[in-house]
Amino acid sequence: MTMLALSAVAFLILHLVVSGSPVRGVIVGRIGEAAFLGLFSLLSAGGIVLLAATYGMARSDPANTVYWGITGATRHIQFVLQALALLLIVPGILTPNPTSVRQEGALNREDVVKGMLRITRHPFLWGVAVLSAGHVMVNGDTASLMLFGTLLVIALCGTVSIDAKRRRALGDAWTPFAEATSNIPFAAILSGRQPLRLGEIGLVKIGAAVAVYLALVFAHPFLFGVAVTG
Repeated sequence: MTMLALSAVAFLILHLVVSGSPVRGVIVGRIGEAAFLGLFSLLSAGGIVLLAATYGMARSDPANTVYWGITGATRHIQFVLQALALLLIVPGILTPNPTSVRQEGALNREDVVKGMLRITRHPFLWGVAVLSAGHVMVNGDTASLMLFGTLLVIALCGTVSIDAKRRRALGDAWTPFAEATSNIPFAAILSGRQPLRLGEIGLVKIGAAVAVYLALVFAHPFLFGVAVTG
């Protein structure tokens, strides 16, 4: 359990301090943007692997206290939440987005705000947040709370951090995009700043999300030792 806790703290520091604070600017000033992104990507990948490994060990630790478990109701809610998460994550990855790494140039496109970006300018991170929240709901043990709680905090804080970084880096060019979109999903639509046009997302992207969802439902017991269908 201690190793999982240390892994979670290190992952939080990497994303919230090293990447999400003025510390990033100091490091970039010394080694350059390209080197920073390469090193950050490597450390992030290593961090995910370490989290997964230590989580696997912590699940059988006697100190892994269980506070709540899955119920019939939460199982059904979880199905919906995970489908929603992947409908945000997969199309979000496949959509040109000025908030994504090295995609700031998308701001120059007149039609940049369409599809997923009408819903939120951070579809990937909100998808990770929904995915993590769903897993917290059905996995009330200490190890799961550490793992999925860490991912939830990073995803939610990441939306705010990225907005701040883009505002500093892009200045006035960022303002029209930020004002036309919203961080919180559907806020721009509910406020009348954007129409809801699901057709713009594209059948290919939605189909890819559904395919990933079904693949994970099938593979879940082999990858994680738990069948999602009970």
